[in-house]
Amino acid sequence: MGTVLGDVLGFAAGVAISPLPIIAIILVLATPRGGLNGLLFTVGWILGLSALGAVMLAIDSPAGASTHNHPATWVGALKLALGVLLVLFGARQWHRRPKDPSQAQLPKWMGVIDRLTPIKVLGLGTALAALNAKNAPLTIAAGATIGSAGLPVGQEIASLAIFVLIATLGLLAPLGVFLLGGKRAETTLGSWKDWAAQHNVAVMAVLFFVLGLKLLGDGISVLTS
Repeated sequence: MGTVLGDVLGFAAGVAISPLPIIAIILVLATPRGGLNGLLFTVGWILGLSALGAVMLAIDSPAGASTHNHPATWVGALKLALGVLLVLFGARQWHRRPKDPSQAQLPKWMGVIDRLTPIKVLGLGTALAALNAKNAPLTIAAGATIGSAGLPVGQEIASLAIFVLIATLGLLAPLGVFLLGGKRAETTLGSWKDWAAQHNVAVMAVLFFVLGLKLLGDGISVLTS
């Protein structure tokens, strides 16, 4: 299990260091029911990651993801495809990055966050976790890695839970500041939001490249061993 956790740690960190969800939860925390909405957003995020990871584990078992404790060929092909996808995303993001970070613009949907109902906030957290162009491939890759390790079911579930916990740290940090930071929380979160907004595209591009290359290496290793 320790080896598997080492393999998925990078994927979890990649999900956690995701500027857009961090900006989103900071905006959610600034709403009139900030504490409740922030908790709902985080719960939705956890549900989204857990559901996608669980689906991957459910597919892995009957599909024979592990053969004699070695990842099956299709797992290697999947990681190779995900790696190519992330590298292409990284190239696209890098090409789109603004030359002047101060001119960076947030997605238009963020402008309506303050008008969302609690249920919609929960759904937004779920969607950003499970449907995000970066998070989904990384969560799928983590699920495939866990499912192809030949672990007992209990250890698979524990590994997925640890992945989800680490992947949620990026949201738990601003939520903790909001709940415990007192009067300084607004200033702190505002500075975090501004930095993340300015450097979102560049950060995403680098993460896409690094994690995409890791997946390419993992896929090639499985297919050639």
